[in-house]
Amino acid sequence: MAIDVGTVRIGVAVAAPGSTLAVPCETVAEGPEAMSSITAMILDQRPSIVYVGDPLRLDGSVGPAAESARSFARGLTAALRAGNPSVTVEVDVRMVDERLTSAQSHKQMRAAGRNTRRSRSVLDQAAAVAILQNALDRERATGQPAGVPAEQDER
Repeated sequence: MAIDVGTVRIGVAVAAPGSTLAVPCETVAEGPEAMSSITAMILDQRPSIVYVGDPLRLDGSVGPAAESARSFARGLTAALRAGNPSVTVEVDVRMVDERLTSAQSHKQMRAAGRNTRRSRSVLDQAAAVAILQNALDRERATGQPAGVPAEQDER
């Protein structure tokens, strides 16, 4: 599973167990209920890894968007650990570099003839698909999970 954290919406993408193909799942409105909605999706889907896009600046530095995504990932990790003890789900929450995935998604949507302004919820899912697909490809190439654990603040 992958999550593209935005200030207004959060895009979610999934891949079937053993699959190498990421597909769009859902767009969740950012707000007080977002964390519980995403936690419920994780409990339903039961992924082994949740990749959260880390929107670093082009020079690799951490800006406000990356800080927000990292905070969300740490909160998600805490929410999963604090869940109902009778519902056990072990999920590795990892941060992955998502530089240029939104631009890539915009370009693909325009190439497909979609108006990105009227298709923003789809665009958020497309960005999550790009994050997950990149992570799956890296995982397949290296044999290791992509990114770094969400608890690890420094890169």
